[in-house]
Amino acid sequence: MELKLLNNNGQTESTVNALDTVFGREFNEALVHQIVVAYQANSRSANSQQKTRATVKHSTKKPWRQKGTGRARAGMTSSPLWRGGGRAFPNTGEENYSHKVNRKMYRAGISAILSQLVRDDRLLVVDTFELEAPKTRLAANKLKDLGMEESVLIITDALDENVYLATRNLPHVAVIEPRYADPLSLIHYKKVLVTKSAIAQLEEMLG
Repeated sequence: MELKLLNNNGQTESTVNALDTVFGREFNEALVHQIVVAYQANSRSANSQQKTRATVKHSTKKPWRQKGTGRARAGMTSSPLWRGGGRAFPNTGEENYSHKVNRKMYRAGISAILSQLVRDDRLLVVDTFELEAPKTRLAANKLKDLGMEESVLIITDALDENVYLATRNLPHVAVIEPRYADPLSLIHYKKVLVTKSAIAQLEEMLG
């Protein structure tokens, strides 16, 4: 298939040949949902710890006598039923939230997302994305000339220092290399700007 190649003014200059298996794949909603959930789960850290009724600070004295008060039986104030008591099934900080996704499925899911971005005119291709100096104003003006004033994910074949320094202060702009393209970022940003060399790297990775 052919992708539109934009010039510096955001106009279609020519086309770039791309693999149908990467940029022309049918959208699989179930697969995309699975890899997005797996990516979020694998990014989650188990740092939440709670105390059981054995570890919470409490008195072992029986709150009141067993019979005759008209109230429910109670043995310790550490009961999960009591305010300030321990949790019945607490988080220990050792939970494993990771999801396993086969490499073939992950590549197919990323290709499905890229293909849908092409169909929605959210994926645009430029020859190169370079800046003369690491100035935020230059990056903002360049994106404005390309017609990308909304949030944009820039995928370049090699991370240029000027581009990285110039875009890091723009709140809705991110610059990454093809190997760091994740499903959540591809879906989150309104536009995805890919350089011509990065297209070849994505095809090599996903094709």
